[in-house]
Amino acid sequence: MSPERSKDVTPPPLPAPLAVEVADSHTHLDMQAGTVEEGLAKAASVGVTTVVQVGCDLKGSRWAAALAETHARVHATVALHPNEAPRIVHGDPDGWSRQGAREPLGDAGLDEALAEIDRLAALPQVKGVGETGLDYFRTGPEGKAAQERSFRAHIEIAKRHGKALVIHDREAHEDVLRVLKEEGAPERTVFHCYSGDAEMAQVCARNGYFMSFAGNMTFKNAQPLRDALAVAPHELLLVETDAPFLTPAPYRGRPNAPYLIPVTLRAMATVKGVTEEALATSVSANTARVFGY
Repeated sequence: MSPERSKDVTPPPLPAPLAVEVADSHTHLDMQAGTVEEGLAKAASVGVTTVVQVGCDLKGSRWAAALAETHARVHATVALHPNEAPRIVHGDPDGWSRQGAREPLGDAGLDEALAEIDRLAALPQVKGVGETGLDYFRTGPEGKAAQERSFRAHIEIAKRHGKALVIHDREAHEDVLRVLKEEGAPERTVFHCYSGDAEMAQVCARNGYFMSFAGNMTFKNAQPLRDALAVAPHELLLVETDAPFLTPAPYRGRPNAPYLIPVTLRAMATVKGVTEEALATSVSANTARVFGY
């Protein structure tokens, strides 16, 4: 096992601070070690002064909305993760979800959950609807219908409330783009943890979709992501951690957190052939425009 893939749980060191403040456009503070206040202070010390806390289920979405209500530099998004919809409809006998094993609730259960997401999306501190979309990596063919129905409902909710749409797209590029075209994408649509290639990046650019890059763009095997970043327009770029996941190299395998945004942003600037200050200025403005803060 390489050092990158070790099971070292020691937090990586603080990177040098950024000269231009930026936002972590996608994080999960509820899954990270330490207190929220500690995490936010550590991030702010290196120039990451704003975070977008993302909901993945009802419990997490309520928590995100409550946190954003009490922390001025935290903004919330709310949603049922693509893998959550099939669990609600068909049940989760293995207890993979954070809420543990559950009995199937069927389409009525999904409708009830979506109604709660709709309610939360109306709150002023909630700036986006997501992460929603399609995930064919963990969910098999039997769950695709529930995922797509949930995705379409989230698109409608985002448009009706005038909120950004935050997309989780894993091994489902063609279907995600198809559904967006059929439903009509919201004005502000973000591909979180962008996972497509350069050709798809050009499709996103033509449609005005934002592309948010995470620490996995630094991985040795991630040349397709770097190729996509190279052709993505500056005005459509965001940066994120997706923490505690996807810790950037050279700390891959160790805990991720918003304070590591500078590591990813600097790697992005190298790919784009610009200074970190120039890229930070762009992504800072883009994130504020997407989430309306």
